[in-house]
Amino acid sequence: MNSLHDPTVKQFASDNYAGAHPEIIDAIVAANGGHQIAYGEDVYTARLADVFERHFGDGVQVFPVFNGTAANVIGLQSMLPRWGAVITASTAHIHVDENGAPERVGGMKLLTVDTPDGKLTPELIDTEAWGWGDEHRAQPLVVSITQSTEVGTLYTPEEVRAIADHVHERGMKLHMDGARIANAAVALDLPLRTITRDAGVDVMSFGGTKNGMLFGEAIVVFDEKASDGLVYLRKMNMQLASKQRFISAQLITLLEGDLWKRSAQQANAIAAQLRRRLDELIAQGELTGVTFSQATQSNAIFVKLPDGIADTVREKFRFYDWDADHNEVRWMCAFDTTEADIDAFIAEIRQAFAS
Repeated sequence: MNSLHDPTVKQFASDNYAGAHPEIIDAIVAANGGHQIAYGEDVYTARLADVFERHFGDGVQVFPVFNGTAANVIGLQSMLPRWGAVITASTAHIHVDENGAPERVGGMKLLTVDTPDGKLTPELIDTEAWGWGDEHRAQPLVVSITQSTEVGTLYTPEEVRAIADHVHERGMKLHMDGARIANAAVALDLPLRTITRDAGVDVMSFGGTKNGMLFGEAIVVFDEKASDGLVYLRKMNMQLASKQRFISAQLITLLEGDLWKRSAQQANAIAAQLRRRLDELIAQGELTGVTFSQATQSNAIFVKLPDGIADTVREKFRFYDWDADHNEVRWMCAFDTTEADIDAFIAEIRQAFAS
């Protein structure tokens, strides 16, 4: 069919808006010929296990699924008994953006903690890490953190390790939502393993869609004692792909070489460039009243705008309110966002201030 949209126009609402990286499309085409055994017994899924071990070490287990919500919910399900609860930031995707799936589908209680920068600390965790043995309280048995966070900030390996040690000392487990784990690793200039397994994470959701895949994520188990029943839970939750080779082939292409890194580097770098150029315009007095509400550490920019500016710019470019009461919006860059795209975006912002 003919394209129904203008492929030259980019948006700043989400890295999910981007299409698939051409190398990912090529991988799907290459995996398409002939027949392969269904439900994950194909040669691509077997190869995927080796690829993940190269990044994360021996004994890692990987379970491809269709999307990130499923990766989070099923991964957490495998870490908890029916009476278990998850401590997480109030901004966490599992709390804000998954439509109650952890509670309604996963059957778990979320215990949320307010954070200024989207990051949990041992001290913040302790505000909800209590009540063990109390039959009237859901038992806090897992802590879930996001890397990079929902507000674009980063955990250092030392911060993750401090949380992991604190959690494990209390008999809890550590889950990481790694929807943008590639962006975090690139921003920190560290291997994927350093900020996950080596830092004490037990189970992780590995994100691919936001980093150039067409569809698909993965549940990654670093400590087999922290997770049970995933092989059954994935099927029970309708996330076992019959043609799993097409998810696995994408993940292989992302991770076997440096595509994961190249894509994340572009998204991070273009976000940093957008932030620098906006800072310059603010310093020159051209964007009066604009302030940034979070550090720009990955591919997200959080900014507060004067009244009416966001709606004016949104006539040309789509993006989301983060806190509408305070005129705070989120601008996201993707693997395919270019300098020309931010030129056009900045021109529209300047026009909104000039009008």
